[in-house]
Amino acid sequence: IAVGPDDALWFTEHRAHRIGRIALDGKVEEFTVPTAECGPFGIAAGPDGALWFTETAADRIGRITTDGRVTEFPLPATGAYPSAITAGADDGMWFTLNQADAIGRIGMDGAVTLHPLPTRSAAPVGIAAGHDGAVWFVEIGAGQIGRITPDGGITEFPLPDRTSRPHAITPGSDGTLWFTEWAGNRVGSLTPDGTVTVHDLPTPGSEPHGIALGPDGALWTALEIGALARVGVRVRTQQSNEQRGNEREC
Repeated sequence: IAVGPDDALWFTEHRAHRIGRIALDGKVEEFTVPTAECGPFGIAAGPDGALWFTETAADRIGRITTDGRVTEFPLPATGAYPSAITAGADDGMWFTLNQADAIGRIGMDGAVTLHPLPTRSAAPVGIAAGHDGAVWFVEIGAGQIGRITPDGGITEFPLPDRTSRPHAITPGSDGTLWFTEWAGNRVGSLTPDGTVTVHDLPTPGSEPHGIALGPDGALWTALEIGALARVGVRVRTQQSNEQRGNEREC
C-alpha cells in the first residue's frame, strides 16, 4: 500500500491481479492490469506523479496514472519474481528481484538496469530509500541487509542471526534503517555506519512482516498473528553530575 500524489491510498491485489485505490471518504476503485495472472505485489509513488508496481508472476514493472491508465515494462529476466519497489533519490524506481538475486532500477523512460548481488540465494524482498541517497534492502535468504548506491555499488551487512529471514525495511526519522526479522521474532535497526541492534518482540511466534515509520515518531510493524506492534525510539540525554540521566520515549 502507498500514498498517491492524489492523497488517496493505492494498493495491490496480488491474487485478483488488480490495482486498487481508496479515497479518504472510503470510496474504492479497482483497475485491472492488462497482463493476466500477473500477481502485482509492491507499489510506490514515483517522481512522475504516477504509481509504480511490480508484477511477480509476469516479470514486469507496471505504471498506473491517477486516472487508472496502466503501462507495463518487461524485464530482461525470466522467473525473477520482482517484489518490493521504492522511489530512489535519483528519480528512478528501484525494486528487488527475489528469485534472480538482484536489484533492479527502471527510469521514467522505461530503461531497466539490473544489478546482481554478491551473495547467491540472497532472495531480496523489502526495499526502501535511505536518507543518505542510497537504497537499502533486505536479503531474506541470506540474513543480510544490503545497500546500493545510484551507480550500482553494493554493500552487504550480515545480521547476528543469519537465519532470521529479514522481510521489510524502512528508514527512521534520524536515518537509521529499521527492519523486521520474520523468523527471528524481532525488529532490528541498522545505522548508516553498519551497527546492528535487534529487539525481541514480546509475543513468541508473532512473525513480523511490514514496517513503517508512524507520525508519532515510532516504528509500527504488522504481525502475522493479527496484531500491530509499536516500537518506540528511546533517546538517552546526559544531564549534569547532580542529576540522573533521563530516558524518554519519542
